[in-house]
Amino acid sequence: MRTRAAVAGGVVLILVAVIAIWLVVRQAGDRLRLPLMGRTCTVQADGRVVLDADQMANAATIAAIGAQRGMPERAVVVALATAYQESGLRNLADGDRDSVGLFQQRPSQGWGTPAQIRDQRYAANRFYAALKKVRGWEKMRVTDAAQRVQRSAFPEAYQKWADESEVLSRALLGDVTGAVACTVGRTPVMYGATAATQLTRNLVLDWGLKGTDPTDPTGLAVTPGDQRDGWRYAHWLVSHAQDHGVKRVRFGDREWTARNGTWGRVAGEQNSSGQVVAEVFNEG
Repeated sequence: MRTRAAVAGGVVLILVAVIAIWLVVRQAGDRLRLPLMGRTCTVQADGRVVLDADQMANAATIAAIGAQRGMPERAVVVALATAYQESGLRNLADGDRDSVGLFQQRPSQGWGTPAQIRDQRYAANRFYAALKKVRGWEKMRVTDAAQRVQRSAFPEAYQKWADESEVLSRALLGDVTGAVACTVGRTPVMYGATAATQLTRNLVLDWGLKGTDPTDPTGLAVTPGDQRDGWRYAHWLVSHAQDHGVKRVRFGDREWTARNGTWGRVAGEQNSSGQVVAEVFNEG
């Protein structure tokens, strides 16, 4: 009898645990920040952050929009910390009440239509515009600056993402060399000319570049103003490798490949053109 009672008790405990895990997953949904095996990105910049491919692409776009607007690096840190807390750096289709998107902005509060807010560039631009209107935000703690924009019921929540956001901002704004390394899946979302065209289009939209066209159906090349800009574009390209079919990125004597998922020195002749060069996967 005692054995049966013990077994029954064990079964009950297991069922309770399973139900508890299911409830957590159901409530958290896309907010869980568990990286997908085989599609992870590691960012090393005086600290280490690991994201999955979608999170990395969203973080890269948030940083690029901040730079395009001429916002200081501190603003990018605040924006990334806000998106970390609000959505787990995911472009959510829903949320609390009518909140949607990376920053969980609400149409009913004048942030835009749901479709607009689900556009990552639109959402980031609206966040930066609102932050810029906050007097003295530059001297505030990350969580205080974010709270003045978001007006959250949990005003201290943003601060816990400050360290991760600083690591990401340093890498994505080109302060560190070869800092973003992504391992992408075996099957790219896009191939060939379609991938090259979309990659160029989105690079231009995120960074506000002009006169940049695909060099050919196999990829693109962009001439940076300086080394920092070069690593901004290179890290952006790697961040968007999974969703744009990027096979290889090269800048100076460093090269990232989808095969290895890491940056390494280029054997032989260095890329002397000064350009950031990206190659996409060919069809088939």
